[in-house]
Amino acid sequence: MEFEFCNLFVIRDLLFVIFVRLHRFIGNFSLGDKNIKISDEDLINQFRKVLRFKPGDRVILGNGKMEEALVEIAEIGKDFIQVKILELRLSKNEPEKDVVLYCSILKRENFELVVQKATEIGIKKIVPVVAARTVKLLAKNSRLEKIAKEAAEQSGRGIVPVIEDAIVFSKSIEKAKENDLNLFFDFSGAAFENVKRNIASARKIGVFIGPEGGWDDKEIETARNSENFKITLLGNLSLRAETAAIVASYIIISC
Repeated sequence: MEFEFCNLFVIRDLLFVIFVRLHRFIGNFSLGDKNIKISDEDLINQFRKVLRFKPGDRVILGNGKMEEALVEIAEIGKDFIQVKILELRLSKNEPEKDVVLYCSILKRENFELVVQKATEIGIKKIVPVVAARTVKLLAKNSRLEKIAKEAAEQSGRGIVPVIEDAIVFSKSIEKAKENDLNLFFDFSGAAFENVKRNIASARKIGVFIGPEGGWDDKEIETARNSENFKITLLGNLSLRAETAAIVASYIIISC
């Protein structure tokens, strides 16, 4: 009996290694079928020319709804890829906390970095905010969505975070009222240790990060007078906005 249990644990650990380390792709895959025909041109190109997969190679396919499958490539055609499902499972990698990042729009490369790292950390939704000191607006969301998708695949997530359209600050405050708790990061706030106890009891949390020039006085006062908002700071050092967004996201999800 002990030997049988030992074997089961070995099999479990091997399956875990397979699911974690193989290349992972998230898309509109029908995982209810035993065989899947992939016709997406970008994915076909990646399989054939970038990763140089061959029949018999194995990958992970996820549908972005927490379901994923270990599949084996059966055939690689010119305009299709045929795979067969070997194992189905639900993703267990998503954090329990539902954290929404309300990040003021930054310079393009800095905001793209925030999207990438926040996705890897486990943020469920990213809302670009047009603050009073926002310098430049974002282009279309398509690039940000691609960055989030690739980061979700790389980090082994079961979903791709939602990247919402940019909204003005006042609307972000209204939208955040649906959260159990909103943490508004600013140097005028209380030490993080003073609000840490509020995080444990909150299921859905909003994280507000200001632009490169910081929040203006009116925005800080609006947050201070809004329900379910706590103004806090990360520490005594002055962090760049993109650094603050990444650090704050990780701390909240890890609490």
